[in-house]
Amino acid sequence: MTEEDLLQKDWYAVLDASPTDCLQVLKQKYQRLALLYHPDKQNPDTTVEQVQQCVQRFIEVDQAWKILGDEQTKRAYDLQRRGGGLAVGTLLLVEEDKYDSYSRMLLKYFLAEGVVCGHHVFLGSARDPPDEIMQDLPAPILDDIPSNAVNMGQVTACDSEDQGSMKIAWRYQNLPKVQTALASSSRFGHYYDASKTMARELREAVKCSTFFLPHELPAESHAEPSPISEAYRLLLRSIQELIRQEGFDGTAPQKSRNILRIGLHSLGSPLWADDICCEEKPTQASSLTSFLYGLRALLRSSLCTCMVTVPSHLIQNRAIMDRVTRLCDTAIALESFRGSERETNPLYKDYHGLLHVKQTPHLNCLVCEAPDTKDLAFKLKRKQFSIERLHLPPDLSDTVSRSSKADVAESARLLSSACGGLATSNKHLDF
Repeated sequence: MTEEDLLQKDWYAVLDASPTDCLQVLKQKYQRLALLYHPDKQNPDTTVEQVQQCVQRFIEVDQAWKILGDEQTKRAYDLQRRGGGLAVGTLLLVEEDKYDSYSRMLLKYFLAEGVVCGHHVFLGSARDPPDEIMQDLPAPILDDIPSNAVNMGQVTACDSEDQGSMKIAWRYQNLPKVQTALASSSRFGHYYDASKTMARELREAVKCSTFFLPHELPAESHAEPSPISEAYRLLLRSIQELIRQEGFDGTAPQKSRNILRIGLHSLGSPLWADDICCEEKPTQASSLTSFLYGLRALLRSSLCTCMVTVPSHLIQNRAIMDRVTRLCDTAIALESFRGSERETNPLYKDYHGLLHVKQTPHLNCLVCEAPDTKDLAFKLKRKQFSIERLHLPPDLSDTVSRSSKADVAESARLLSSACGGLATSNKHLDF
């Protein structure tokens, strides 16, 4: 059975279960069906055809349990069934942390996923050259694919050598072999090693277009007065020409169609000739919002998806930031603990910051799906950027001072009153 068949098959129906069933219920249904269809539990007068049907059904039940019985593979399978990630034609807004370290990491993950999936990548920046950002993309963890190939070769060699010594029942030997695990290529997304950079050959295997504002601005500007600044106008024109030339507007043949991933770094900053970060009443208050209007129109009519980072902590007029958020489909904010009191607070000792989900998309529906918890925190390990549910420590050790305990109690009270009930499980999202 191929990986596509693994994802398209309804493994819940194989176990006569529902996606809402807990792990204990799934285990009970698996055990009941396994005993019912086990080859050794069949009557002696059962025909060969019936035995083969029972064996095939037993293999399917066992395969369903291997996928649904493991939390990681079950989560990947559920994500594939429901769909996930960024929908084509949508816009993701990431409000940067104060030092633009973690938001920059998320942008790199977004671009790296496009490279691994073979998408066309577009990167626009006004501060750092896009080529330097592309060279610093995290390396994908693809060791499962070659190991499977090696293991397959080893199994073939062992089968040829031990064909005379290993025997199975004659009624089972003609049954087709099936795959009982989800390979890395069929998981939802990919995993990346933040301690390594992506190989040059892998980056050059996909098309990459860049926009670096200092190289695009003309020496002398004769632009007419416009509600959108010249920097944003040049960026929007570059994206529009790329969509039209590469056929992302639907003009390309069906077989050669691809997805365009657009990453725009630190829009709204003074480097984009925007003054919304410098004054409370900027002269170009509508420049960024006008650009987002045009960008959203392009995304809705093309095979594109876009991620934009904005230094919201520098924007003094919150009304402008609210309009920017409403113009995006998904909006998240990163709050880093670096340089703040929370960095030394024992309550947050295991995390590097908080992740706030401010807006979720509501495509083709009246209301958006609310997340099961809003208490999310992130931490950057040596090799991985992880988003987890925020947990309060069960108890403080005796080495913590009384003043620290009081600070933790006060922080816990504020957190519970602001964010609601805290999650109890330890599920996390790994990138």
